[in-house]
Amino acid sequence: MAETLNQQHHADDHHDEDVHDANYQAPPEKTIEEIMAADQEDESLRRYKEALLGAAQAEKIIVEPNDPRKVIVKKLALVVEGRDDMELDLTGDISQLKQQVFVIKEGVQYKVRIDFIVQREIVHGLKYVQKTYRMSLPVLVDKMAHMVGSYPPKKEIQNYLTPPEEAPSGMISRGTYSVSSVFTDDDKHIHLKWDWTFEIKKDWE
Repeated sequence: MAETLNQQHHADDHHDEDVHDANYQAPPEKTIEEIMAADQEDESLRRYKEALLGAAQAEKIIVEPNDPRKVIVKKLALVVEGRDDMELDLTGDISQLKQQVFVIKEGVQYKVRIDFIVQREIVHGLKYVQKTYRMSLPVLVDKMAHMVGSYPPKKEIQNYLTPPEEAPSGMISRGTYSVSSVFTDDDKHIHLKWDWTFEIKKDWE
């Protein structure tokens, strides 16, 4: 796992200092129009911005008109080579997600994939933070934090895939784990926060 820590913590609590660097000052938010209007005399920068923004520079991209959010998180998937992805639908009642338990074979390599939509405006510095706890103890056993990056609005679903992680192995590591996840950004917007569960077993069944 990404980082092993031994400290007591409640599974539903994401302190702001854990998610955001207190010393980091994010640049001011800018609309797509403001981004395109700046530095017009720099031809290479102008072409870079056009390539980055794509269709978003010509039209206001709104995928779900009834949803005012800029980032809509659609799905979390556990990706293991040679197996079907194990997926969590994040568009419904997220309070029920902990009832759906993923089974992970001990010692396997896995990745986490987040599927999301960006609409209306560009989003800067997306970040995924995940904290893992043993169900039997209120102890934080692992924390991963990944900078996802900046994304322009697109009509298509975009995604981020984490680097490989290794599931713990050995009899002492087998059992059920609770995970608290948050998808945030440089401007400290919490796009989605959810809890889910997995179980480490000797084999997949």
